[in-house]
Amino acid sequence: MKYYNLKDHLEKINFREATIKGQGKEKGLFFPESIPQFDEEFIQNLQQYSNEEIAFKCMKGFVGDEIPSEILKEIVTETVSFEIPLVKINDQISILELFHGPTLAFKDIGARFMSRCLSYFLKDEQKKVTVLVATSGDTGGAVAHGFYKIPQINVVILYPKNRVSPVQEKQLTALGENISALEVNGSFDDCQNLVKQAFSDPTINSHLFLTSANSINVSRWLPQQIYYLIALKQWIQHHNEKPVIGVPSGNFGNICAGLLAYFRGLPASHFIAACNANHVIPDYFKTQNYQPQKAVATLSNAMDVGDPSNFVRILELFGYQFETLKNKISAYSIADDKTMSTIREVYEKYGYILEPHSAVAFAATEKYLQENPEQKGFILGTAHPVKFPDAVEKSIHTKIEIPDSLNELMKKEKKTVEIHSDFEELRRFLLHKI
Repeated sequence: MKYYNLKDHLEKINFREATIKGQGKEKGLFFPESIPQFDEEFIQNLQQYSNEEIAFKCMKGFVGDEIPSEILKEIVTETVSFEIPLVKINDQISILELFHGPTLAFKDIGARFMSRCLSYFLKDEQKKVTVLVATSGDTGGAVAHGFYKIPQINVVILYPKNRVSPVQEKQLTALGENISALEVNGSFDDCQNLVKQAFSDPTINSHLFLTSANSINVSRWLPQQIYYLIALKQWIQHHNEKPVIGVPSGNFGNICAGLLAYFRGLPASHFIAACNANHVIPDYFKTQNYQPQKAVATLSNAMDVGDPSNFVRILELFGYQFETLKNKISAYSIADDKTMSTIREVYEKYGYILEPHSAVAFAATEKYLQENPEQKGFILGTAHPVKFPDAVEKSIHTKIEIPDSLNELMKKEKKTVEIHSDFEELRRFLLHKI
């Protein structure tokens, strides 16, 4: 399998190089040259396969011969080594709980897969790699945990000051060792821009070997397809119809992975891009005009993105055909007050506790299903409610118990370096501290 740069189609590399490099010339994202199709027999008989077998079949075509099958089987087994249940909320909407991994967030799957691939690729290398990543919330914790104490790898995480929850902040700042956290006075978009500048800076790149662990990296983005298949495996036990799938959407890597799985043969009737007050994509669907905006802070902070980098991959998937795109995806913007009222109403009516991101997905999906009442579907539950105690407890007036796995972490000391949204400060840190 080869991957081409969306900004320069002549730049083509294999999975190993794409995992190590992260992005191509001119900050271009890599995209698979061909899309391997699922066997019809495989999709129709998903229930007969274990999650590990599903994950292997999902990823093998993208990895090719870069990783031996036995090693890839070990990697995917560790990637999906926790429960991923599809839970019914009401008669129309279920939720895929993706928060049973080590950092209680959906990004555990992509981060675990990528860290193990990168570790395999670097095992015989003498040089160290620096994983440079911007986070709006959950990526940082998942990446920090996935790469913690892995030889040959340093991790530098940039996150926006005062814009991540207390649990999220501890998950990215308390580990130490080979993990460095930079607290940026700015937004997630500022963090992401600093990271992109670092990748194109000749001085930094002559001293350090950089790669990214954001969903711009194919080995972080592609494994997210796995849980759509695991969801479908459970969906078809109780439903005959194809599901509507509602996805909390910020940087658009998650929904893009679901759409890629759809193009490979995953049955889905429609996708909902559920956005918060950062409504660049809902606006695009209304006007056909992509206009990046300055990100605004919301309760669903991991989706506070004003220029989602993965949207270009979605456009590529659909061959830049706006009408085809519009027929398969609907995009909604959900305000914070609606997010809060959704958390409250779902708890009161159905006894289920949503956190802000899944509440945005529920509200957006419910909106679509009101216009299409004959359909049913599921949303992706991307984080555990304990990560957002203020919003959730204020909505349901009930204290959320901290899982045992977090008790020790919350007692640890926060270790960060505070920087301004200034590239020179990031450059100095990378050149002198890493």
